[in-house]
Amino acid sequence: MTPKRHQADDRPDTFLEEDQVERWSKKTPAREKPGIWRQFLILMSRAPLISRSTTGISKASYGTAHTHLSDSTESDPASSQGLLDHGQDEAVQTTSSLKSYSSSVDEQDVHIHPPVSEDGMSRDETGDGIIHVREDGPEVDEDPPDNSRYAQVRASVSAKDNAAASINTPRMWILSMLCAFLGSGTNLFFSLRYPSVAITPVIALVVVHPLGLAWDRLLKRDSDPAEVYDYGRLVKRPPGEDDNGSVSIFTRIRRWLGQGRWNEKEHACVYVSSNVSFGFAFATDVIVEQVKFYKQDLGIFYQLALTLSTQVLGYSFAGLTRRYLVRPASMIWPSTLMSTAMFTTMHKSENKIVNGWSITRWRFFLFVFFGAFAWYFLPGLLFPALSYFSVVTWFAPSNVVLANLFGTTSGLGMLPITFNWAQIAYIGSPLLTPWWAAANVVTGLVIVMWIVAPILYYKNVLYSAFMPILSSSVFDNTGKEYDVSRILTPDYLFDRKKYDAYSRVYLPITYALAYGVQFAGLSALVTHTACWYGKEIWQVSQQSAASNPTQASVAYEPIPNRTNGKGVKHARNNSKESDSSGEVGLDTSMTGDDVHARLMRRYEDAPASWYLATFLVMLAIGLFVVTYYPTHLPWYGLLFALSITAVLFIPVAIVMAITNQHSSLYLICQIICGAVFPGRPVANMVFTTYCYISSAQGVKFSSDLKLGHYMKIPPKLLFQVQMLATMVSSLTQVGVLNWMFRNLPSLCEPDAINGFSCPLARVHFNGSILWGVVGPKRFFGQGALYRHLVWFFLVGAVAPIVVFLIGRRRPRNSFWRKINLPVLFGSLSWIPPATGLNFSTWALVCFVFNSVIRKRKPGWWGKYTMTLSAALDSGLAIGVVVVFFGVVFPGWAKGFSWWGTE
Repeated sequence: MTPKRHQADDRPDTFLEEDQVERWSKKTPAREKPGIWRQFLILMSRAPLISRSTTGISKASYGTAHTHLSDSTESDPASSQGLLDHGQDEAVQTTSSLKSYSSSVDEQDVHIHPPVSEDGMSRDETGDGIIHVREDGPEVDEDPPDNSRYAQVRASVSAKDNAAASINTPRMWILSMLCAFLGSGTNLFFSLRYPSVAITPVIALVVVHPLGLAWDRLLKRDSDPAEVYDYGRLVKRPPGEDDNGSVSIFTRIRRWLGQGRWNEKEHACVYVSSNVSFGFAFATDVIVEQVKFYKQDLGIFYQLALTLSTQVLGYSFAGLTRRYLVRPASMIWPSTLMSTAMFTTMHKSENKIVNGWSITRWRFFLFVFFGAFAWYFLPGLLFPALSYFSVVTWFAPSNVVLANLFGTTSGLGMLPITFNWAQIAYIGSPLLTPWWAAANVVTGLVIVMWIVAPILYYKNVLYSAFMPILSSSVFDNTGKEYDVSRILTPDYLFDRKKYDAYSRVYLPITYALAYGVQFAGLSALVTHTACWYGKEIWQVSQQSAASNPTQASVAYEPIPNRTNGKGVKHARNNSKESDSSGEVGLDTSMTGDDVHARLMRRYEDAPASWYLATFLVMLAIGLFVVTYYPTHLPWYGLLFALSITAVLFIPVAIVMAITNQHSSLYLICQIICGAVFPGRPVANMVFTTYCYISSAQGVKFSSDLKLGHYMKIPPKLLFQVQMLATMVSSLTQVGVLNWMFRNLPSLCEPDAINGFSCPLARVHFNGSILWGVVGPKRFFGQGALYRHLVWFFLVGAVAPIVVFLIGRRRPRNSFWRKINLPVLFGSLSWIPPATGLNFSTWALVCFVFNSVIRKRKPGWWGKYTMTLSAALDSGLAIGVVVVFFGVVFPGWAKGFSWWGTE
């Protein structure tokens, strides 16, 4: 009988006989039969188990091999390396040659570690299939000495790795490409419509899980031969009946399609493919503007070349900066933690009771998900007034001052009340952002938008009192929206006489201040990064030049320990330090490794030459596009655009990695091109696309690389998944766009069928006119109305230096170390179209969860916060899609009106 490894209490590892394990796993106290509702909840909570879907690692014990429970599991001396023992210099070998992954899920995921009884053994006392661990019972230390020092990461990311899990399977590739094809095509189609709807990656994350489970149910058989996976690849099948040709071709196809078992690593790869492909390519907007507004149809090859080169160039920046943005433990990328929490929720079954809460993460997710989905029908369809709860304005509906200060659509939103998660999470989920970062954001909102803006508005500075206090439009000298067609020739060139006869461009005060703080945020990015991270970047660069990062390490390398005077060992980077020392963003180190970086060394890295070759190929395609086709952008203009991205990419990505706040380069790219290449609107669009999208895509790819880092995805495989999904989505979107050009009459016209008026493309077209035709000189040049906004560049450059000089010698959790001026300035670029309501409610929710609850109920916060964020976002996303396609799109909501909809 094969002994099974088990770790209990603080005793040394012990071995349990299989019949013991069977008795423990099946023994259940007598109790009353549960009701139908109870049975449904039990069934949903056990979904990862009854579906035999998980090949992950149990969270019950750290540093041990899988606990196999099935009698069908056989030991194979030639097994691959699986779960790693971090407490030793060598990895523990796992029993990876299984008779079938169909019988290995419970074996690998269900560590027998329920509440400990009087005899010291663990039992499942609830009979619901979930392993419940008492808060006061013996607990195996889940935190290795080198676990992440950040509570968010420890709560969401497992400190263990299963190198024997299947990843590179037909199932993963088919589902990934299916998501890339359907999601990108659908989003492109509806991006040209108003009102629009977007299929977000979180929808794919939720929907693809039952597809993976169904795939296994249909294609796996208990009689299938064993499969051995090593680092995600199928390395061997034991000799079987396939060798003598007695198996039919259909069985061979079924077995090929059914390789491996659906698990969290395959799930992560499918999600990554969705994440890189679901957003519609910005280049398609340029194509729409050229074809529909500038009457410049340059052909399908131009469209493909422009789309592919702009979408893929970001990979190069992400891949070549991995040492600074992905591997350091301090670069946590908060947005990825929601995804890792979802994978844990869907694929794990261990349940620890915290702060009196015993509900499992999966059941908690289901309750919140269905609740959020059902609730959205109120603010999203039946009672929209819940989204804009302007209570103060109800008392005096005709008072303009109250509307300006407390209004939520065209006012500053000073009373933060809303009952719509879409409004709260408009600038991103508040549960993913550290409170200190949110405090920077809300400080900027209060100072700039709630204090400075009203003062300037009511003093009529810059003629602002003649316009709305908050608007995303620009205006002429009569207070009406600016009509750019009145200053253009029939060939869409700037007509100076028409401009002088019509009007200069006027900006609402909040719009003007938003430009100013964006200028300050851009220069603050550079000086903040140089002050706080410059030394670390230089050190990492020197280490990179002297190392060979592509070579995989044979064994896990534990961190060196030191012993204090009492004989107690302490790790160099102990994750159990005080919470203040482990606050995200307050640690500027880029050289300290954590358990995830050490585990990833076992995987062969994607060579830097792959990313460099990608850059050179896409650069060549980009140069061909701007020189062969009449884009009016010279070849050195493209190089200039990419050089701006190269300089600012690391600062932008660092801010995103530690605060979850993205600093957009969109405006500055438009202004720079308008200043260097004036009077060229098409050149402005192309320049902005290469400059802005290379940065934005690169940040997104860096985030996905960090997700792969957390989920222990082989880097070479992740590169292939990202690249292929991006190419599929680019080809799909260009194909869908051309189909729409040929089959939708009046596309992009105000009277277009079914609302396909291209609203985003029209906004970008107006921007290309303002900055590419009118030009920044008439906004900020000598004698221009808004020339004083240029001084914000100097403010943004100097202020971070002052903060650095004051805070560099102060404690890590001091007030001055928490001031992040790129976040304070740059986050306000959302205004407009965002309002004070979006920022204030977002910050309030962030404070409640990431400050109050985190301090008072750290166990609850660690277990449920990321799952709560995922459930709210998922319920909202699917609710939006159902309401749109089920009610709005068919026209069933027409005529539905009452005071709650007005």
